[in-house]
Amino acid sequence: MTEVVAALLWRGERFFICQRPEGKARAHLWEFVGGKVEAGETREEALVRECREELGIEVRVGEKFMEVTHAYPDLIVHLTVYHAEIVWGEPQLFEHEDARWIAPSEIGEYAFCPADEDILREIERVFGKIS
Repeated sequence: MTEVVAALLWRGERFFICQRPEGKARAHLWEFVGGKVEAGETREEALVRECREELGIEVRVGEKFMEVTHAYPDLIVHLTVYHAEIVWGEPQLFEHEDARWIAPSEIGEYAFCPADEDILREIERVFGKIS
C-alpha cells in the first residue's frame, strides 16, 4: 500500500484543486495537492515537501480532515488529507496542467481522481452550506 498525503487549502469559501498533467496516471483528472510519503518522513513533512515541490508554496499543516483507502488498477493508496494553510508564496504550476480555487457547490463541474470521491462528499457535507 502506498501512503499518500494531500492538503485541503482554503481561500475564503473556496478550496484549491490541481489538474494532473498529460503523461501521468489519471492524466487530466483533478486532485488535491500532495503526493507520496517517502521513507523517513512523517506525513506532515511529506505534505510540506510536496506543496513546495508542486506549487512553490510553504504550508502549515493543521488537523487531519480524513483518511481513505482506494484501490486503483495499478496501486492501492492510503490517503490522509490535512487542513493546511499557505504561509508563504502563491501557487505556481510546476507539475500540474491547471489549478483552481473552487466552492464546494462547484465540485460536480470537475472530474476528480476516484480516491478523492469520499473526501469531496465530506467537503460537500461539512462545508457545502458556506457557498
